[in-house]
Amino acid sequence: MSTVVEVESPIGVVEAPKKKSKSLWSDAWARLKKNKASVVSFYFISFICLVAIFADYIAPYSFEEQYLDRVLQPPSWQHWLGTDSLGRDLFSRIIYGARMSMAVGIFTSVISLFIGAFFGAIAGWVGGKVDSVIMRFVDILYAIPTLVLMILVKVIFDSLNLFENPELKALTSILLALSIVGWVTLARVVRGQVLQVREMAYVEAARAMGARSTWIVMKHVFPNILGPIIVLLTLQIPMNILFESFLSFIGLGLQPPFSSWGVLASEGWRSLRYFPHLIVSPGIILFLVMLAFNLFGDGLRDAFDPKMRGKS
Repeated sequence: MSTVVEVESPIGVVEAPKKKSKSLWSDAWARLKKNKASVVSFYFISFICLVAIFADYIAPYSFEEQYLDRVLQPPSWQHWLGTDSLGRDLFSRIIYGARMSMAVGIFTSVISLFIGAFFGAIAGWVGGKVDSVIMRFVDILYAIPTLVLMILVKVIFDSLNLFENPELKALTSILLALSIVGWVTLARVVRGQVLQVREMAYVEAARAMGARSTWIVMKHVFPNILGPIIVLLTLQIPMNILFESFLSFIGLGLQPPFSSWGVLASEGWRSLRYFPHLIVSPGIILFLVMLAFNLFGDGLRDAFDPKMRGKS
């Protein structure tokens, strides 16, 4: 509903319509809807998530259903993407693999977000020696190559032998490794955003009114830096999916009976020369999901860009 302003005219006071200003979120949403690639990517990601959630009802065959008389069959009407070395339907295993790959990517990214937001907010809000100590530790972690640090964390966790079950041990270690490594970049971004927002007039007004620092951060700071954080989260998820797939591919990540796209690619690599469909199918779906997340993240970044505001 538009507001009105009264304008003096020769015939009296006339109410002239005044265009209602858009909020940051509504303006960003309007720009995002105009980015067709981002909208299509969002629907594709949503479709993959629904497939992962309802894998038990969508997959034509069960997770471990084997047909020893159909071992390593090429794609056919009976098995759309062929079968693996144990006679299992590859299409069904890719559907079940979506559940594990998407869960690992999203879950570890959210954990990294909470860790990075916590330390980044403390560093940016408190400042001083606290900021120096936290950011020097972040710089040390940032200087170590990501894959090297990830493998190092996983090896250290595996050596502790906290779980006797090897499958549970592999799953927990990969979740821990991805979560610990991923928060570093998020902490630096959150710190930079907090440093900007804490100098704003509304933050100073809240301080002058005697509001506590915790209340100011939760009520005023975080809501105003949520846009860049969401953008970074959408770009972090495909990276974690790729890292999980890579670690599983080289034998350091998830292992059977878990079925992720990286596990399927690792199994298909051994038969690449004679049965290329075993690695092509999980490779294509992994490529499409990562492309969709990156296009959606780029669209969100443009939508939340202050320089683009008012151009929708």
